[in-house]
Amino acid sequence: MMLKLSLLIAFFGHLLCWYSDCLITYTPGGRLSAKQLDLKDNAKIAALFRDMPLNRPMRSILLGIFALVLSGFGLLALCSWMRQFSEIRAVLMQIGAVLFIGCAAPHHMICGLLEWLYIRLGHTADAAALIMELFKKTAATMIVCYLGLLLFSVTLFLSILTGVTTLPAWACIFTTLPLFLILSPFKIAGTGNIANALMFLVLAMII
Repeated sequence: MMLKLSLLIAFFGHLLCWYSDCLITYTPGGRLSAKQLDLKDNAKIAALFRDMPLNRPMRSILLGIFALVLSGFGLLALCSWMRQFSEIRAVLMQIGAVLFIGCAAPHHMICGLLEWLYIRLGHTADAAALIMELFKKTAATMIVCYLGLLLFSVTLFLSILTGVTTLPAWACIFTTLPLFLILSPFKIAGTGNIANALMFLVLAMII
């Protein structure tokens, strides 16, 4: 019962994290996309953030960090569940979960802070240069965050696929990695959070 409850908590956590991503992805001037932006052309960025209220990135920061705490309940619960089948796989998942949560929270905070600073500093070219410098110097949090999630996801996926757990092999489709690959072509903001939310919801029903 506690396992299912933890997975459902993580499900709601990732829905909340998805919402917090949307707060900083969809601006009054349009969707923020790396492909749309030429960071050397500050006019493009300024047009996106011209009417963006300061409280949106701040709300995103606070909600996102809280959401990632909720996600930790599900990640660690799955690590504990895996331990009955394989101690090594459980440890690998736990390492991945700790790296993900430990770095996802500061990464999310930095992303919100970058937007907050850009708006607060008046959408100037100097502000754009500042946030890019800050992003590059803190990119390690993003890299480690996704490496941790990849380690967790691949370990869980292979464990289910190869019959290490008691779940049917088809259940591996409902883990983060394949769900993310299926959803990626749709280019939805916060695809990773949607994939994680779906995983936790489906696993809560079948475990």
